[in-house]
Amino acid sequence: MVKQQQQTTNNKLQTFKTMNIFNNYNFILVSKSPRRQQLLEGMGIKFKIKTKEINEKYPKEYKREKIPIYLCELKANAFADEIKNKKTILISADTLVFMDNKVLDKPKSYTDAFNTLSKLSGNMHEVITGVCLKSKNKMVSFYDVSKVYFKKLTKEEIEFYINTYKPYDKAGAYGAQEWIGYIGISKIEGSYFNVMGLPTHKLYEELVKFCK
Repeated sequence: MVKQQQQTTNNKLQTFKTMNIFNNYNFILVSKSPRRQQLLEGMGIKFKIKTKEINEKYPKEYKREKIPIYLCELKANAFADEIKNKKTILISADTLVFMDNKVLDKPKSYTDAFNTLSKLSGNMHEVITGVCLKSKNKMVSFYDVSKVYFKKLTKEEIEFYINTYKPYDKAGAYGAQEWIGYIGISKIEGSYFNVMGLPTHKLYEELVKFCK
């Protein structure tokens, strides 16, 4: 019992020290996504937000995780001039939805969104998020994969979701945190937060190593 209490105390002290170390850095989240901003805030990390329009094209030969990794590094490099000193760390991310190893992009129209959600209906797809950490002297990238299972959606459910939530800014034409996620997702294998756009558990681990 004494050893367990001592271990618990040591773990608390270590976490306290880690969070204090984070306070010594200036984090910049280069993302317009309100979900990523919310998740990073939930991790207790103080940060600024920087955004700009970036042409998010990737080599056609790239597959699966190579694509979000390439895109998050592209975003980080676009903001390299924001790194003023060794205590500044950029955080960028890119989330893509894959089905049968093909990217399901953000829908460009109502029909596009309807067709995408019809494909996801009753099937499993993968959500892969690439994350990049960049400072003045180093850059680290990593990714996480979550498997998402949708129930069979009715035509009326798909139409209601698109008309009400207009998911044109979301990869795969849906947000797991929205109505469609509540009524349609039957199971997730992996991180739910990764599906939202940021694998917070991996980000924390990588930041701890990055800041040492």
